[in-house]
Amino acid sequence: MTAVPCSRCEAPTVAFAVPTSLREHVDGATTASICTDCLLLESLDDTVEPAVPEHADFDPLPFPDGEAGAATALAVGLLDSLALNRPAIAASLEYAERNGADVFLALDRLAESDVNPSFDPAKRKAQLENLL
Repeated sequence: MTAVPCSRCEAPTVAFAVPTSLREHVDGATTASICTDCLLLESLDDTVEPAVPEHADFDPLPFPDGEAGAATALAVGLLDSLALNRPAIAASLEYAERNGADVFLALDRLAESDVNPSFDPAKRKAQLENLL
């Protein structure tokens, strides 16, 4: 399901259900969205009905489907402030990896894609590897 356009750049966003154990990192939101261009992560109110985790379609982003993709989206969306979001990023990375996702591979693919985030995915990957 595609949510409303991004509040920062007006590009399409992908809405998804936030896994229960990761909701504390998005102010308790049950749903969130990530922009397909600037990678802005936003909590959504409960009036937006996301795709169920098994059917979350993150295309064109290089994230897997399901809860692994949701955790990857959370980790990537929080990378704009690595210092402030370190615990949330670590929890999202661990959750994604336990569910079969490779967030570092996703960052490699984002670095080679046409996205325009506020951070450099390749540099942030290197920082993240050193930090964790």
